[in-house]
Amino acid sequence: MSNRIARPAATLLCAAILACAPVPALAGGIPALEQAGPAAAQATADRSLHLEGASNARDIGGYLTEDGHTVRWGKVFRSNALDKLTPSDLSSLSERGVKSVDDFRTVVERTLAQDRIPNGARSNWFDVIGTNPANLPALVDMPTMYALMVTDPGASRAFHDALANVANIDGAVLYHCSAGKDRTGWMTAVLLTLLGVSRADVNADYMLSNQYLSGPRTGSAFIDGVEQSWLDTSFATVDRVYGNFDNYVREGLQLSEGDIARLADTLLV
Repeated sequence: MSNRIARPAATLLCAAILACAPVPALAGGIPALEQAGPAAAQATADRSLHLEGASNARDIGGYLTEDGHTVRWGKVFRSNALDKLTPSDLSSLSERGVKSVDDFRTVVERTLAQDRIPNGARSNWFDVIGTNPANLPALVDMPTMYALMVTDPGASRAFHDALANVANIDGAVLYHCSAGKDRTGWMTAVLLTLLGVSRADVNADYMLSNQYLSGPRTGSAFIDGVEQSWLDTSFATVDRVYGNFDNYVREGLQLSEGDIARLADTLLV
């Protein structure tokens, strides 16, 4: 896996903004996941929230855990940027009970593409990469980005705060970055793994960004898609630095047994 050359700041900002461009949402409802395994489940489940201004907004519910529980629908949503949400989109999120919107972007991304928040929701800023300016080239260097999301203290604080928010909120949570695939993708992988969802289903959910961000390729997937090797980099970094995922959760993310229990109580049936 080759590293990409670091790009100047202006290029980084353009990449962040291009990643926010919406594409048409998919049609249909949100059926329950079938229990025929991850491949069959992903072929039939439509997770889209069908927002006009955020094509990668989707529900992470419905996955089976390895001990027989199911992740609740309608409690946690993942998305790309919210600056292009329409009045209809905002009404839809309000009707879905969204009470918290967690933004993983840098200050520049937030300034250039300001969130539109549904009525009654609180906005939280959990900057994953931008707390250390030296990290900014990672926005267009995916192998480095996916390792930093595990090792950087600022990233660990952001994911801790977001997971604690999910555990404690009375209502639904929507979290997002710019394209809703990298920072949002690792957050979702961590959350689903914590809940006991299989790695196969975690991988399948991650790769769905290639379906919901279905625009023309630009010669580089960092804007409009994901690669399985990137998520593998994060999990491999967890094992290399912490020994295993449980140690990462407790030592890296500083989540207590109480935090983990509240996540399970909130999100599993």
